[in-house]
Amino acid sequence: MLVRIVGLGPGEPGYLTVGSLEALRETGHAVALLAPPDLVRALESNGVTIDRSLIPDAGALAHGSAEAIAHFVAALDALHVETFGLGVLGNPLSDMPGLPPLLRALEAQGHSTRIIPGMPHATLSASIAMPLVPLPPQSQHYSWDDLVEIMARLRDGCPWDREQTHRTLVPYLIEETYEVVEAIEAEDLNALCEELGDLLLQIVFHSQLGAETGKFTVADVVDALSNKMVRRHPHVFGDAVIEDVDSQWRSWEKLKAQEATGQKRKSRLEGIPKALGALQRGQRMQEKASRVGFDWPNVGGVLDKLHEELTELAEAQRLKHDDPHVREELGDVLFTVVNLSRALGIDAETAMREANEKFYRRFAFMEERAAAGGKTLSDLSLDELEVLWQLAKT
Repeated sequence: MLVRIVGLGPGEPGYLTVGSLEALRETGHAVALLAPPDLVRALESNGVTIDRSLIPDAGALAHGSAEAIAHFVAALDALHVETFGLGVLGNPLSDMPGLPPLLRALEAQGHSTRIIPGMPHATLSASIAMPLVPLPPQSQHYSWDDLVEIMARLRDGCPWDREQTHRTLVPYLIEETYEVVEAIEAEDLNALCEELGDLLLQIVFHSQLGAETGKFTVADVVDALSNKMVRRHPHVFGDAVIEDVDSQWRSWEKLKAQEATGQKRKSRLEGIPKALGALQRGQRMQEKASRVGFDWPNVGGVLDKLHEELTELAEAQRLKHDDPHVREELGDVLFTVVNLSRALGIDAETAMREANEKFYRRFAFMEERAAAGGKTLSDLSLDELEVLWQLAKT
């Protein structure tokens, strides 16, 4: 059998070369490893017959898994065809780590091979080596490998870096995350670029600590993430069909539940970090509950529930129940407000941050106006404060 290993390009139908398309047409039978659905449909519409069931684990075959290669070669032997096409994303010569062991296995079984190059992935990943932001004088460009090496040298040569552990770095990780959020909300792209770098440093730092203890390296972090994204998006990296966002969420939750971590969880609500802000954690729990149908059918039901909870809070306060009971009723009100936010399609945490900033701006304005008159806010009466507040609002 002649096996044509054909480059499919970066994944967009427009990047498929004429040579690759013709090579697959001539085979009469082919598979397309990890090809997006749009590319598969484009191939089929151009006369290429794609087998969607021959390879159970396309990712493993592309990366050189001995088991996946053995399964593939055995499947070829059972086909009894003269030619077969193996479509590979990118260029097989540069983008398929499993190519050498696959060629050896095919040769051992007496199959001949022909490689048809395609447009490499590098054409769409040039941004890795092509910075857009001008550097200050005396600065130079660095690569991902350079960053990993810099972190290793910092751990070796900097006293502060040597003292850090996963636990001591937690405050910095949280702080850098919030600084990224601030840059996004301020729409400051220059700051966002810098803050994303600070956040990336935290990831590389933790990975270096893992490497030093022999637990994991940054390569393991990249592998785990990439495998997870491929596994949880069969509609992008496989031939599954997902029609809308709701279907995507249901598929995501189902696939997560099948993973080792998901199988250990006793509740769907496990896995939501307790360290999240209370509003954010509440909304995430409600979202997960909603995906199994535990939800209000419309906003009106949430508003009715909010009115009920406010009534219960007022009653608890009127009867002067102990503080824990009043606090519980207030918590119910806040939880329902989060539910209302979700029902309206609004992120509760973002809405609260924006409300905080709005109050900050108005209060600072009041302080400035009072200072302009030689006073502080504490020197003013409640009526005078109200006048300033209304002025701040306008």
